Amino acid sequence: MSASLVETVDIEAPVSVTWALWSDVTKWPSFLSHVRIVQPRDERRFAWQLSLPGADKNFVAELTEVVPENRIAWRTTEGVHHAGVVTFHRLGDTSSRVTLQIEYDPQGFVERLGALTNLDSTLANYDLGEFQKLAETAAAA
Repeated sequence: MSASLVETVDIEAPVSVTWALWSDVTKWPSFLSHVRIVQPRDERRFAWQLSLPGADKNFVAELTEVVPENRIAWRTTEGVHHAGVVTFHRLGDTSSRVTLQIEYDPQGFVERLGALTNLDSTLANYDLGEFQKLAETAAAA
């Protein structure tokens, strides 16, 4: 069973701010609620430790495309299987839209239940809300 999610948030911060925050891996645990640690392995690969309802997960993700202030795409190379992209859209001088798209293969009962009940989308939407707060605070500073 394959699953996907698409979530979007409009942010009162310019694309330069949203891009700078998302492209800084040290910031990810501050807005991705399930992320415990992200450690760079090299310029394009990162080791992740996640704490999800019912399971802890580890994986290595590789950046497949980076277009500054436009998009970051990745796919996993070890551990859980998923791929995704975050896109950044200029809405105005002081506002932007961030869209997160993920394709994944839920494993086990808890992950399949999360996909079937849209819990995964709810979690992604929550995380985008946390990112929105972080970006709007940074933009106001």
